[in-house]
Amino acid sequence: MKKIHLILLLTLAIGGSSFSQKKIWNETEKEKTERMAWWTEARFGMFIHWGLYAQPARHEWVKKRERISDKDYQKYFDVFNPDLFNPREWAKKAKAAGMKYAVITTKHHEGFSMFNSDYSDYNITKTPYGKDILKEWVEAFRAEGLGIGFYYSLIDWHHPDFTIDSRHSIKANNKEEYDKLNKNRDMAVYRKYLKNQVKELLSNYGKVDLLWLDFSYPGEFGKGRDDWGSVELIKMVRKLQPKILVNDRLDLKEYAGGWDFTTPEQFKVEKWPEVDGKKVPWETCQTFSGSWGYYRDEHTWKDNKQLLTLLIESVSKGGNVLLNVGPTARGTFDYRADEALEGMGNWMKYNSRSIYSCTQAPEGFVTPPNSLLTYNPKTNRLYVHLLDYPIQNFLMKGMKGKIKYAQFLHDASEIKIGKTHGAWGKEKMKKEDINLKLPVNKPNVEIPVIEIFLND
Repeated sequence: MKKIHLILLLTLAIGGSSFSQKKIWNETEKEKTERMAWWTEARFGMFIHWGLYAQPARHEWVKKRERISDKDYQKYFDVFNPDLFNPREWAKKAKAAGMKYAVITTKHHEGFSMFNSDYSDYNITKTPYGKDILKEWVEAFRAEGLGIGFYYSLIDWHHPDFTIDSRHSIKANNKEEYDKLNKNRDMAVYRKYLKNQVKELLSNYGKVDLLWLDFSYPGEFGKGRDDWGSVELIKMVRKLQPKILVNDRLDLKEYAGGWDFTTPEQFKVEKWPEVDGKKVPWETCQTFSGSWGYYRDEHTWKDNKQLLTLLIESVSKGGNVLLNVGPTARGTFDYRADEALEGMGNWMKYNSRSIYSCTQAPEGFVTPPNSLLTYNPKTNRLYVHLLDYPIQNFLMKGMKGKIKYAQFLHDASEIKIGKTHGAWGKEKMKKEDINLKLPVNKPNVEIPVIEIFLND
């Protein structure tokens, strides 16, 4: 089988601007492929949702959910002091889990800035903590060789000029009520504020690899590109950080250069996402539990196999996973998050070759039952992830003559190709199929991986 080269596969995956009718900037498909290559190869990142909402510890939308006024929410600002915050420990945990980049909330919907801002006193340096958390975080994560990403909420429940809408923490029931509440609010003032803060983020912290803007909801009592000034904002972003990757939540989907990757949230896609029939870069953002921010009493945490399957399945469909941690108000990771990260790290230590630089298997490869396939175009190796471990015989359809060598990935122990046992197996096996002879006992790995060296 002819080896598929990475650059060609990624160009197909990323596509270009041919389906876009409007342009933010000029970039060829090849240039975009090269700009996104590090991220496409990384496959696995850490999301960090951290803000004042860690103090009540009841979900990051607690201000809206419980209709907490600015006055009553102020107490969380007044006491916020994450005295145990050690970004070096965070960075080491992310790296040990196998993550290659991280994205942190610089400002969530509550409007609190986790960085030193000249445009708002509602920021971390004015709390009892008194230091620029973002600066400390960036330095620590860079030191571990991790990509740096900033999440910034377009929504702001604290700014006095952000107009009340359907997503605001202040509730309104009809147009009359919205008009009354917004009488003295001016979105033009907020747009300028938004742009100034994004400019600070992209000017004061060195090279930024990712910008994760969140989110648009056009329509009645909603907000879209005109409300944010999205076109001018993204032009500024591209000018300040030409190499940066930007997500797709500015309501600029039909603009070339208006976004780089799509972001299915808390969702396992059925197939590689497409726009106008073209495969596009994608990343699913996911939580360990049912909340992004620290939620002390939330207990629907995913187990290790669920998390690993999520990662493997996303890569098998050409995508990335951004997995979230919600730190406590003292600046530590929840013990359940630590356990989850450790479990993934234990698997990634031996099996990351089936994740990094991998993507969807080429057309023609048949995925065996209860398995997932990933493929590395650089090395021309196929990876079979055994979600449900078989007993001895492992039939792979249409693989005769395509396999040079097979082994378990975790220990590089050989897997022989041989005949199936019994008449039933012989009947099921066609002349173009092969059978891998696996040991009866499952290896001591959560999800064993078979690494197949393919013939050129």
